[in-house]
Amino acid sequence: MAAKRAMDVIESAFGLLLLLPVFAVIAVLIRLDSPGPIFFRQERVGRGGRAFRIYKFRSMVVGAERAGTALTVHADPRITRVGMFLRKSKLDELPQLINVLVGDMSIVGPRPEVPDFMKFYTPAQRAIILAMRPGITDYAAVLFRDESSLLDGERDPISVYQREIMPTKFAYYERYSREIGVLNDLRIIVATILLLVAGRAPLWLGVEYRLRMPSLLRRSEAKVNP
Repeated sequence: MAAKRAMDVIESAFGLLLLLPVFAVIAVLIRLDSPGPIFFRQERVGRGGRAFRIYKFRSMVVGAERAGTALTVHADPRITRVGMFLRKSKLDELPQLINVLVGDMSIVGPRPEVPDFMKFYTPAQRAIILAMRPGITDYAAVLFRDESSLLDGERDPISVYQREIMPTKFAYYERYSREIGVLNDLRIIVATILLLVAGRAPLWLGVEYRLRMPSLLRRSEAKVNP
């Protein structure tokens, strides 16, 4: 775990320095596109149940959290034009390197939930999830790389998220808790980069064909093969 934390500090510090020009360009685009702050901060649940503020580039209009649910769908009208691009490319997640550097998060780990969704897990499940630092990417993040599209068109996206997505996410969180380590983190990081570049997760990660939600899988396939 000490080696994992050391890798987090080195990678996040190097990443922030390397990406400063990218941050500057994105900041200008956000300000030109819609009024409001550059960053979006939201309370999430971290290791041991400690609350922290996650950093993202703002991809929605100001006050979006008061105009809808914490879940967003692909055609959510609250998303700005630049925000749509940031979400699709995952560039909105880059400021979380700040959370990694200060120790709130890890590069690899379960995605941090908002408090309202964390309560949907059982006490035993929460114990496993909260024993780890939440991360920017992990098995579930790779599998649900376009989660908003899966929820698009649902009358009750929160119910679908709780019933169909969260159980699968937890299965991968539990898997990661058993496989946690520096080498496996590097494996997941490489898979995430390949996913962003090629648009498909490598088969050797072992997640691409393990989706077990028939209704969401059919809808996902329909989007790919209309």
